[in-house]
Amino acid sequence: MTALIIFLVSYLGIAMGRIPGLAVDRVGIAILGAIAMVVFGEVSPRQAVDCIDFPTLCLLYGLMIISAQLRLGGFYTAAAEKVLKFCDRPRLFLLASMLLSAVLSALLANDIICFAMAPILAWSLKRAGLNPVPFLLGLAMSSNIGSASTLIGNPQNMLIGQVGHLSFGAFFMWAVIPSFVSLAMAFGIIVALYRNDLIVEKIVATEDNRLDWPQFDRWQTGKGLGAVVVLVGLYLTDIPRDLSTLAVAGTLLLSRKIKSREMMALVDWHLITLFCALFIIIHGIGVAHQPERVLGFLSQKGFELTQPVFLTGVSVVLSNLFSNVPAVMLVIPCLNKSVPDPWYILALSSTFAGNLFLLGSIANLIVVEKALGHGVHISFKAHARIGVPVTVLSVLVLTIWAWYQ
Repeated sequence: MTALIIFLVSYLGIAMGRIPGLAVDRVGIAILGAIAMVVFGEVSPRQAVDCIDFPTLCLLYGLMIISAQLRLGGFYTAAAEKVLKFCDRPRLFLLASMLLSAVLSALLANDIICFAMAPILAWSLKRAGLNPVPFLLGLAMSSNIGSASTLIGNPQNMLIGQVGHLSFGAFFMWAVIPSFVSLAMAFGIIVALYRNDLIVEKIVATEDNRLDWPQFDRWQTGKGLGAVVVLVGLYLTDIPRDLSTLAVAGTLLLSRKIKSREMMALVDWHLITLFCALFIIIHGIGVAHQPERVLGFLSQKGFELTQPVFLTGVSVVLSNLFSNVPAVMLVIPCLNKSVPDPWYILALSSTFAGNLFLLGSIANLIVVEKALGHGVHISFKAHARIGVPVTVLSVLVLTIWAWYQ
């Protein structure tokens, strides 16, 4: 009972994002929950260490180092500037920016893509006389959708791939079609809803509003892109993904120009800490056999997680209540590792769910925060206006696709 209470309080705090009267965020709440599991004896200190999936953390850490290499090498800046040449054709520019975001997010963490590209787009779009809101919403939507197509596109997919021992190639072949169709529908929805609002009054540039973009370095960017190519090749072999990623990331740290301190400063240590804390919390309720009891009750009522519609619905609801990663950690213990399709459905549905509301994805919040820094306000309502239809249609496509596989 104690483990269940700790779990419920922790997840309620994660859903709220704060504790009233305290300056504690989601990561802090998760840490407190993990500490409580150990202090109250639900999880021993040894179990707390053993239950953390270190291969997943290594994979996440290594990919963040590779993303840092590309960011410091100016790759994201150069890529965004290439797309900006389509500014005089707004719809083509929206399509190009969404495709770029989706492809980059499939190969690297979507949060990093949004972090790097959002300020560049916000600043440049205002200068070009375009309404930044639909284009920035397109960035958020496409980064989430694109990241769903691979096992390295976002943190929850990395976790699902590692714990479920999924094949990188098999997952991509299963996920690429629903992801591509969802991306096309997202583009169509934004164009339809903003057909008369893509162009605004042109902003006069001043020295005060210039961006401090990382300067493009051909050699450093080449190293980062070469690392991505090598990494994808290694993922198609039987070598463990975490070891491949760490090895490639380690070679990038051997640099004469970029300090390792600069690269490691771009690692999202808060996200890694959140993973560790959630592993402990979920293990605590696992020891108390709570997931088995819930599954038994649902099974008696005719609901099984092997049913695509039910699994998708559960994933979407939990992802918007608790965010993607906590939701996935909650569902994973209930899945059978010998059957890959439910793992595929969980990966795509939890990622697509991030587009529903503004708080459903960290990528959304990053775009909004970075845009606000350049005078662009994206409201909850503006996001939901696009996010709700995009998510509903994406989930519908996923359900139909999964049903006929």
